[in-house]
Amino acid sequence: MKPLKSLYLNKQFFIVLFSLAVLFVVSYFFQELFGVAKLLFYLLLVFLIFDIFLLYRNKTGIQAQRILPEKLSNGDDNSIEIKVVNRFQFKTSVKIIDELPIQWQIRDFKIEAILNASEEKKFTYQVRPTERGEYHFGNLNIFSSTVLGLVARKQQFSAEAMVPNYPSFLQLKKYDFIAFTNRLKLFGLKKIRRIGHTMEFEQIKDYTSGDDVRNINWKATAKRNSLMVNQFQDEKSQPVYSVIDKGRVMKMPFNQLSLLDYAINATLVISNIVLKKHDKAGMFTFSRKVEDRVIAQRRSAQMHLILETLYNVETDFSESDFSRLYVDVKRHIKQRSLLLLFTNFETMDALHRQLSYLQAINKTHLLVVIFFENTELKSFMHKKATTTHQVFEKTIAEKFIYEKKLIVNELHKYGIQSILTAPENLTVNTINKYLEIKARGLL
Repeated sequence: MKPLKSLYLNKQFFIVLFSLAVLFVVSYFFQELFGVAKLLFYLLLVFLIFDIFLLYRNKTGIQAQRILPEKLSNGDDNSIEIKVVNRFQFKTSVKIIDELPIQWQIRDFKIEAILNASEEKKFTYQVRPTERGEYHFGNLNIFSSTVLGLVARKQQFSAEAMVPNYPSFLQLKKYDFIAFTNRLKLFGLKKIRRIGHTMEFEQIKDYTSGDDVRNINWKATAKRNSLMVNQFQDEKSQPVYSVIDKGRVMKMPFNQLSLLDYAINATLVISNIVLKKHDKAGMFTFSRKVEDRVIAQRRSAQMHLILETLYNVETDFSESDFSRLYVDVKRHIKQRSLLLLFTNFETMDALHRQLSYLQAINKTHLLVVIFFENTELKSFMHKKATTTHQVFEKTIAEKFIYEKKLIVNELHKYGIQSILTAPENLTVNTINKYLEIKARGLL
């Protein structure tokens, strides 16, 4: 009886059975049809037994395996692969039901396909996680049927597995590639002309065609009796900190990701580019207190340390204490640094409560305040208002959008640089600002 526990009747069987039932009812009025109905019923039983025999004759049946990545990338499309091998000696239709992690709340996932005898096929589907943490996959269920399709044999493969969901390392790889190629404009990154000399002396060398004549070292030229030039290299090892506000203002969701996760993904990318530009990358978070600190350094293990730290960052739903941020920055960051502050201000009143602390930080460091446009309000503004209530709502939306622009002007008035960006453009705009600061020698 144990094999029969894995036996399921398909809808084709019930359709045929219902048709026979109708035929038996009709035969009550037309006696000559009763013999036909009876014959068809016996044929159905024969085909049913034959179908079951075909499915259970081969003990192996279908073999299946789920292939998972080592880790998932938050906010990105991740590929999951299922490999299925048909061990039957006939064409088989299969229905694959994968038990997905509870975070996705998907209850109707299935893949249907037809496999030839002894055929191996790979199926790939995409998943988009939006919460960092552990994702637990359950078993892999395969329902196989013959061409008759009256019954299905269920085979369950123990494929329970946990995959951690990390900040967007796929985004990291993409920007790592484009930031050091000539394809910057295709992805929204700007090429910024270098202004002035943010360079440090490296050596004196012989003049070669193409060298800047302004760098000729006349004393060395006189001594050697041949043109000599000073060679410079970019200033290196400048500390760059990503400062993430993990208070309740960063829990607001956009496109299923919270502002906190957008900031975390951007931090991972900008840290990688900072290190590739020979600067020191670091980070820390704050709310009621400063936490998750990674000292700005340039070493081989720095990106791994930042990635692992970002993986565990969670909001505490508190109002962020900018006074604690100021005290901590003053106490622990002695060298002038670039501070990329990811936060969010919705109103001028919210900014003015923290402005004195931002000014104080900006006196000793180069502070860039990065906050977010409300993209839902922007899309709402473009809808046509047809009622008085809609006109009122649209006016309120315009007021909030205008106030965001006032915040940018207010920060600029006090010499604080800022980025007002849509969440989906956060990474690109942050990279552009960093490259601009490097080019202009502001740090």
